[in-house]
Amino acid sequence: MVKYIRASELANIILSDRKVWKDYLVVDVRDRDWIGGNIKGSYHVPSKSFLNEVDKLVKDTKDIPMLVFHCRYSQERGPKAARIYEETRNILHKPSNGQYFEAHVLRGGFRHFGQKYKDDPRLVENWRDIIR
Repeated sequence: MVKYIRASELANIILSDRKVWKDYLVVDVRDRDWIGGNIKGSYHVPSKSFLNEVDKLVKDTKDIPMLVFHCRYSQERGPKAARIYEETRNILHKPSNGQYFEAHVLRGGFRHFGQKYKDDPRLVENWRDIIR
């Protein structure tokens, strides 16, 4: 079951000693609305191609314990991608300990995160004030 994570929680993870692509990964599934900035270190997989990319994404990230998905508002594309990823990963890589992987969704999406942290280059990069 997909879990939600607040912007402040994700910011704390990014600013901690945890390593991107090892301890966590932020997956941005925005499409054309991707311009305007992104969460530092995030991986962009547009929602329009997500179904075609999900098996490769699972293969490349199967050992990462936490994946956080988002889109502009995290109302549709982000949660949908998180559910698809979670189901695919749990089917392809059944945990031996019975602990299934749970994907996370960034509450409020990049719209909220970007507005809140746009002035912190450790958290947001390529910011442009075009997101309304």
